[in-house]
Formats: sequence, structure tokens, C-alpha cells
Amino acid sequence: MREEEQRQQRVLYVVSCGSLVAQYVPGFVMQAQHAHWKVCVITTPHGTKFLDILSLEGLTSSPVRSHYKQPDEPDILPRADALIAFPAPFNTLNKWALGITDTLAVGVLCEYTGLKIPLVAVPVTGEGLSSHSA
Repeated sequence: MREEEQRQQRVLYVVSCGSLVAQYVPGFVMQAQHAHWKVCVITTPHGTKFLDILSLEGLTSSPVRSHYKQPDEPDILPRADALIAFPAPFNTLNKWALGITDTLAVGVLCEYTGLKIPLVAVPVTGEGLSSHSA
């Protein structure tokens, strides 16, 4: 890809959380890349157990972030043009709705909601939680 095309490429954050459904994240990343998105993956600390981090870093050419950076460290990911929370389990959805930013992943979702950046959530819950009032 030419340098000019790379600068104009839209950036998509995939915010992935702890769920067996996270096995589909690499396939989604490849589909987004095929649609000319530069993809960066952010996950919860628990989500790292469900992802092949090294494989995703190779696929995206970007680090997979799961923790907040130190204040003196530079941002290593480009600013996103859009986000998808996939998979977004019950706990993450509720923290996001309440603004509880105890993980980088939820913090990013809350921040970009406030910035009014396009965002899609793909909820994943068990049978009991899917009908829970929260």
C-alpha cells in the first residue's frame, strides 16, 4: 500500500472481551482489513485468555493493548475512526453504560462514546443474562 493510501486509511478499534466468541475476532479483523480498514485490537485483561495475542499482532501490525499506558508513555495506537465491541459480554456492557473505566477496553469505549465516534456493540451473554433487566 502506498504511503498516501496508508495515511487516508480509516482506523477501526476492535474491543474484544473475555468470551469463547473471541475466537472469531481474527476472522473479523481480516474481513475489516479486506474492506480497507487499519485494525487495532484492544482487549480486557480477562480477554487475553481468549485471544492469540501474537497472531493478532502479526495480523494487524499493531500491538494488542490490554492495560493503560503509563502517563509518560506515548500513545502507540492511531486514533480510531470507528469502534466495534466484539464480543461484548454482560459485564462489559454494564460497566460501559455506567462509565466504570476499570479496564483500558471499557475506558476506550466510554471515551469514544463521549467523542461521538461511530460505535457498534455485539452483545454476547448466556441465556440467563440475556433476559436480565440490566
